[in-house]
Amino acid sequence: MRTGRPPVGPAVSQAEDMLSDASGEDGGAAVSTDPARTAAPEVTAPGEAGPAGGALDLDGPGGPSAPDEPGEPDETAEATEPGDGDGDRVVGVADLEQEGEIAADYVEGLLDIADLDGDIDMDVEGNRALVSVVGATLDELVGKRGEVLEALQELTRLAVHRQTGERARLMLDVGGYRDRRRAELTEVGRDAADEVKRTGTPRQLAVMTPFERKIVHGAVADVGLRSESEGEEPNRRVVVYPAE
Repeated sequence: MRTGRPPVGPAVSQAEDMLSDASGEDGGAAVSTDPARTAAPEVTAPGEAGPAGGALDLDGPGGPSAPDEPGEPDETAEATEPGDGDGDRVVGVADLEQEGEIAADYVEGLLDIADLDGDIDMDVEGNRALVSVVGATLDELVGKRGEVLEALQELTRLAVHRQTGERARLMLDVGGYRDRRRAELTEVGRDAADEVKRTGTPRQLAVMTPFERKIVHGAVADVGLRSESEGEEPNRRVVVYPAE
């Protein structure tokens, strides 16, 4: 049975609304961010069948909650851990480059339809393809605390999945947002760890996405303290504990 588009969360709808507004404000056609109907033919040609089976298993904002403590699987984790969602599948460089090319075509198609400027860079880092929109800030593609960027990343992964039949772990960035956010969160983690060392009292941090929490966990671990994530999505946050 041919499967349709899986349910998506509020952030995905926000991304779709933003792109529709960008292209439709002058009377143009509304933008569709459905990979089955986007104007990027390299991603999904008209009439192309999607993967057979049930709904696609895609984590992220609006999707299933993913554990993110060190050593546990996390779809948006910075490090690749055994069992992080790809099973025992070994992904070669050629496969990752193919994922990057498909993703780049999809993102480029969205930019063209929405009449937004920006060049596309592709790279491979570890077990992940990296696709970046450069040459423009494009704050509207990032959104508050990166919510729109996370939604666009989820849609791009879905486009790659429909083309390859394999679950993609690619990382999408816009205007260097992730690098800037990584530096900010590393400082947040270090400051929290310093405070906990000084006071001996656990410190609860603000609500964060899985991507953000993973960075904080790493920063706290680097100074020799322990941290855990508590709560349920979308209100999950890091708690830093004193050394035992």
